[in-house]
Amino acid sequence: MSIAFLVTTLIVVATPGTGAIYALSAGLSHGRRASVVAALGCTLGIVPHMVAAITGMAALLHTSATAFQFVKYLGVAYLLYMAWAMLKDTDPIVAEAETAPRPAGRVIASGILLNLLNPKLTIFFFSFLPQFVDAAEPGHVLRTLQLGTVFMLVTLAVFAAYGVLAASVRDHVTTRPRLMAWLRRSFAGSFVALSAKLALAAR
Repeated sequence: MSIAFLVTTLIVVATPGTGAIYALSAGLSHGRRASVVAALGCTLGIVPHMVAAITGMAALLHTSATAFQFVKYLGVAYLLYMAWAMLKDTDPIVAEAETAPRPAGRVIASGILLNLLNPKLTIFFFSFLPQFVDAAEPGHVLRTLQLGTVFMLVTLAVFAAYGVLAASVRDHVTTRPRLMAWLRRSFAGSFVALSAKLALAAR
């Protein structure tokens, strides 16, 4: 395994983005379990991009302006929806033992959609992975799967760490309604900013 690949992967994953913000918000709002489930959802959202890289669909997104714009604006719309949902959720947060946990399926589905509707992730797989895979070799598909799996494992570990860290300070935050409201607005603003950045993104 290339050290350069591992270092670059860690930098890309650890840089705060949509998935990291989602894991953080899940940890603060719903606790440690929800943050890990959110990280899992974001990780599963990478699978279609890896498949696209293997099958050549990433090349279509890279060369077709129409396909890229379609996926891009779906992602923008979903990020704006996440911001709206964050602002709409104004219920006071109480200890998890006193309320039913958020359904895991819903948390995972949201995480999957966040990464699924991110065309830049497909472009990342299309432009980054080939630097470490020799397409002329018979085992290039297996090599791509191995590197993609490493990328997913790093994503899961980093996002889960973000979420668990947020959950560890949850009790200190949830007893301060004004602070929690400010954090919700901050997360919503982050989703809006990410949607604007995605809307302006070029291939």
